[in-house]
Amino acid sequence: MTDTARPTATRVGERVAAADWDALAAELDEHGHALTGQLLAPDACREIAALYDETDRFRATIDMARYRFGSGQYRYFTHELPQTVRELREAFYPRLLPVARDWAARLGKPAPWPDSLGEWVEMCHAAGQVKPAQILLRYGPGDWNALHRDVFGDMLFPLQVVIGLDAPGVDFTGGEFLMTEQRPRAQSRGSAMALPQGHGLVFTTRDRPVASRRGWSTGPMRHGVSTVRSGRRHTLGLVFHDAA
Repeated sequence: MTDTARPTATRVGERVAAADWDALAAELDEHGHALTGQLLAPDACREIAALYDETDRFRATIDMARYRFGSGQYRYFTHELPQTVRELREAFYPRLLPVARDWAARLGKPAPWPDSLGEWVEMCHAAGQVKPAQILLRYGPGDWNALHRDVFGDMLFPLQVVIGLDAPGVDFTGGEFLMTEQRPRAQSRGSAMALPQGHGLVFTTRDRPVASRRGWSTGPMRHGVSTVRSGRRHTLGLVFHDAA
């Protein structure tokens, strides 16, 4: 299968840029996650999902049950990303960068992220994080993903994106995207969302700033996937730091 053509990939980048990023940033502040509009047409979603069976595109396949991560399977792309995947990652980074820097400022933490994704990836590699972390996930009936964080080393970008590649309620049932937030001196708060096909969900990688009496504190968050009841669910995960 050939990669998505350049005009389609360019339109994908334009769709990312055209999103209401002020509204998305406000939602990220409030909830730690925010849903974009449609970024990929159904045909483009199916093309990316079909790449799962082209094993030479991937550096590793993870059986989640083996590692007690849940049930199901996902694969890490090599550095030779499909064109649409590469375009998406490059289009999201500059839009997420102001949010990342603002969060770091509020929490009094370093903001090491340069203006370009290429420079940031080079910094990851210099620190020993050289493995690509872009993920294509496949779930079948009974599969699920335990609550976790995608932290692969000290070099960490605080936001990431997951894109739904199948239609909930049509191609599969169940399989909601889950997030939990650990709140200070209170019970954890959870949310669940069925990802619309072709839409992206931006969410925090590890934590977000939460207003407190003393200013800003860290609100730890984790994400996962509820049990798929029927059908097959594919998602594309865009991570902006590489792995050790």
